[in-house]
Amino acid sequence: MTASGRSSDRKAAAEKADPAKTAAKKTAAKKAASGEVAAPGRTAAGKTAPAKTAPAKAAAGKTSRAAKAAPAKKSARKAAHPEAVSKKATVAVDHVAPATTLAPEPPGNETRTALVRRARRINRELAEVYPYAHPELDFENPFELIVATVLSAQTTDLRVNQTTPALFARYPTPEDLAAANPEEVEEILRPTGFFRAKTKSVIGLSKALVEEFGGEVPGRLEDLVKLPGVGRKTAFVVLGNAFGRPGITVDTHFQRLVRRWQWTDETDPDKIEAAVGSLFPKSEWTMLSHHVIFHGRRICHARKPACGACPIAPLCPAYGEGETDPEKAKKLLKYEKGGFPGQRLKPPQAYLDAGGIPAPPLGAG
Repeated sequence: MTASGRSSDRKAAAEKADPAKTAAKKTAAKKAASGEVAAPGRTAAGKTAPAKTAPAKAAAGKTSRAAKAAPAKKSARKAAHPEAVSKKATVAVDHVAPATTLAPEPPGNETRTALVRRARRINRELAEVYPYAHPELDFENPFELIVATVLSAQTTDLRVNQTTPALFARYPTPEDLAAANPEEVEEILRPTGFFRAKTKSVIGLSKALVEEFGGEVPGRLEDLVKLPGVGRKTAFVVLGNAFGRPGITVDTHFQRLVRRWQWTDETDPDKIEAAVGSLFPKSEWTMLSHHVIFHGRRICHARKPACGACPIAPLCPAYGEGETDPEKAKKLLKYEKGGFPGQRLKPPQAYLDAGGIPAPPLGAG
């Protein structure tokens, strides 16, 4: 007898000895060949116990559908807000590092993209209205600018410009002002208000410049904010206008207007700086500050904005808070928009070419 014949005999004998086991094996083999997976709980006789395969299949189907749907959902969100950034502001260490990652919540139903477009359009419109926008403090070097900016707190730039000529004529350098008699400085600064505190600040910052920076105004934010009387607002005025380094100047006018325009609802200056900064390229920050501040001083006043004479009225959510009648609104315009002198005794030539009028010196009639 051949080997294959003996093997067949042994297989037949085994089937006769245990027919149940043989049937079970055949059933399993058939299912394996057809791609099915044997369900748990199958008995030795080949009968199936109550199986749990249906829920497992349903769960698998759910997982599969969720996996397919998730990328589409994420993609939809991204398309709706392509310019969105993190809502978490970078925490400034000792109020030095600029917080530029805070994204403002768009007003009402306005999307983030629509907010960015509206904000940038407002800035473009203001650039056409104020092509001569500039810092409204008279200065000839970084030292004069930083002192003038410190003195501008709680008073007008016009009053500072009428006061600083006498101050710089007597104390032209940080070394001179650092060694000055406080009482003499107080007398010069009296017209600016809070003259004792301001005297202490300008003498203190002059001493710091001499002792720590060799009598030179530093060109870094982290150094400037260490000087007495110098905060972020003053530092950005100096960086943007004396060193050409972008910065947002968040003064009272800037704060008021960006909230009226619903660019942000923040009230803290650092958070306003971060929120507005996220709407514009960094290269535009300095001139943006000038445009907004010019507009706040000339047209969009605190108590009674001249809405009827406002060039960006169609873009302003707060239109109607002030006078809407064009003729009445026209009478509210200030400085060169109303035909009156500006704030600088020595303004830029572009301002004069555009019809601006220099401010009168201190004591002029």
